[in-house]
Amino acid sequence: MNKYKNYLIRLRILILGILLGNMFSGGSNSNQNTATTEQHGHDEEEATIWTCSMHPQIKMDKPGNCPICGMELIPLEETSNEDNIASNEIVMTPEAIQLANIQTTKVTKTGAEKEIRLLGKVQPDERKLYSQVSHIPGRIERLYINFTGEKVGRGQRMVRIYSPELISAQKELFEAIRSKEVFPQLYTATRNKLKLWKLSDKQINAIEKRGTIQEQVDIYSDYSGYVVKRNVELGDHVMEGMNLFDIANLSTVWVMFEAYEADIPWIKIGDKLNFTIQALPGKDFSGKVTYVDPFVSPDTRVAKIRVELANPGTKLLPEMYATGILKAKLKGNKQQLIVPKSAVLWTGKRAVVYVKVPHENTISFVYREIILGPDLGDFYAVEKGLEEGEVVATNGVFRIDASAQLLGLNSMMNPEGGKVSTGGHAGMDMGGDKPDNSETKKDTDMSNMVMIDKDKIDPKFKKQLGDVVASYISLKDAFVNDNPLEAQKQAGKVQEALAKVDMILLLGDAHNEWMNNLKPIQNALKTISNTKEIGIQRDAFLLLGDNLHNAIKTFGIDTNGKTVYLEFCPMANDNNGGYWLSYDKKISNPYFGQAMLTCGEVKETY
Repeated sequence: MNKYKNYLIRLRILILGILLGNMFSGGSNSNQNTATTEQHGHDEEEATIWTCSMHPQIKMDKPGNCPICGMELIPLEETSNEDNIASNEIVMTPEAIQLANIQTTKVTKTGAEKEIRLLGKVQPDERKLYSQVSHIPGRIERLYINFTGEKVGRGQRMVRIYSPELISAQKELFEAIRSKEVFPQLYTATRNKLKLWKLSDKQINAIEKRGTIQEQVDIYSDYSGYVVKRNVELGDHVMEGMNLFDIANLSTVWVMFEAYEADIPWIKIGDKLNFTIQALPGKDFSGKVTYVDPFVSPDTRVAKIRVELANPGTKLLPEMYATGILKAKLKGNKQQLIVPKSAVLWTGKRAVVYVKVPHENTISFVYREIILGPDLGDFYAVEKGLEEGEVVATNGVFRIDASAQLLGLNSMMNPEGGKVSTGGHAGMDMGGDKPDNSETKKDTDMSNMVMIDKDKIDPKFKKQLGDVVASYISLKDAFVNDNPLEAQKQAGKVQEALAKVDMILLLGDAHNEWMNNLKPIQNALKTISNTKEIGIQRDAFLLLGDNLHNAIKTFGIDTNGKTVYLEFCPMANDNNGGYWLSYDKKISNPYFGQAMLTCGEVKETY
C-alpha cells in the first residue's frame, strides 16, 4: 500500500514538472517577443523626423517646439519623389497654407479697364463769353445795369451816352435830308455812318421824324446772359470800342475736370463721364469728354478734361464742385494680362510675385520678378514675367516671402538668395547656396529696371530734396558769375542741406537707389569745396547736376510751388553736353559763365 502511494506521488511530481517546464519555456519566448517589439518601436520613433507646419525648413530628430515660431512640431510626411521639387521652391504644408490664410488667383487676360475718379468745377462756356462794347465815343450819363450778376437780354438798354460826335453826325443827317432829292447818295451815306455806330433803323427814323438833335443815345445789349463784370462807372468817358460789360451766356456750361499724369493715357475724346455736383445732391449727370488738354500744368502736374453740358434753368453755376467717375479703356490695348495688386510685393526697383508650382502632391511657390504695365485700379497690367494660366499667391504673400528668406532662397529683400542662420539648432536643414533655376527667369533681365513709385515716397523726403536743389541753384549762380570763391561757399551750404536729408524715410531699393546717387554728390561737393580752380569746380558741378537730376526723376521733389527747369548746353564737357537745374527759364550757362552766358536750352520742367 505504501509502495502504491510512492508511485502515485512520483507520477504527480513528473506531470507537475512537465507542466512547469512548458510554462517557463513559453514565458521566456513571450518576454523575448515583447523585448523585440519594444526595440522595433524605439527604432521607429528614432527614425521619425519632426518639422514645423509653418516653417517646413525646420527638421528635428525628436518632438518639441519650433525654434522660430514656438509651435508644436509634427511628424514630417515624406514628399513623393514624383513631384521633382526644385531647389528654389518654397514648399508649404496644408497646415501652413491654412494658418497663413494663403489664397491664390489664376492669371488671365482681359480688357484693360480702369475706373478713374476725377474732381472738377463748373465753368462758363468760353464760346459764349461776350464783351459789350461802346460803338460811340462819349460820356456815361446813365447806367441801366448797376451790378454784377444781373441778367440781361439781347436788345436791352445798358447805358446812356452823351456824344459830341453823335451831335455832329445828326447835323450832317439833317443837311442831307434837305438835299435828299439832289444828292440821294449823301443822304444814304449819313444814315450808314450812324449805322456803323450800331444805331438801328428805328432809332435813325425816330431822329429824322423828331427833326431835332438828340444829345444822348442809349446803348443796347448785343447778347443775352449774365453780367460777369462791369467795367464802367457813371460819368466815365469811353472811347469807341471800349468794353463796357463782360457777359456770359450760361445756357450751356463746361465741367472742367483735372486728370493726373498717370491717368491721361486712359482718357480719350468721346469717353462717357458720370458725375455729381456737390451743390445738387441726389442728382446724377453724365456727358462725353469733348477735350483733353495737350499740356500738363508744371505746377499741379494735371491736365484739364472738358465735358460740355446743357444748363436749362441755369441750375449749374460757375465754380460749383463736381466729382466724376470715368470707366476707361487703354488706347489700342484690347486684351491685357492682369494680376491683382495684393499679389505684388514692391521693393523699389522690383515687382515680385510668388507663382504656384503645378505639383500633384506638393504645394510650393517660386519667386518671380515681373515688369508691370499700367495701374488698373485693383489690378496691374503685366508686361513681362508671367504667362496666362499661371497661378499666383494673392493673400499671405508676405508669409511666403518670409519662408523664402529663412530658407536662403530668392526673396523680396534678398533677390540673390543666400544662407540664413536662425541660431544654429542641431538637426535643421537651413538651406544654403541654392543653384539657380533658369526656367523661372523667363529670359528677362530685370536687374536694371527701376520701378520706384514716386507717390509712395515720403513727402518729407521730397521737401528735403527740394531744399538741396535750392542750395544747388545758388551754387549754379556762382558759376554763372565766374566766382570760384563764392562757389566754395555755396558748396558748403549744399553739403549742409544734404546732411539734413533723412535717408531713413526711404525703404528697400528706394533707399539703395538714393545711396547710389548720394556718394557721387558728396564727392563732387567735396571737390568744389577743396579747390579754387574754377575749371575743376565746373567738372565736379557737371557730375553733381547729373546725379541730383537722377534723384529728382526717381523720387520726385517738393519745391514749395517753384518751377524747376532742367537746362542743357551741348558745348559743355568738351562738346559732350552738360545739364543743370534752374528756377529761371531764361538760360544762364554755369559752364561758360559770362563767356557764353545764353548757350543752352530747356529740356524738362519739374
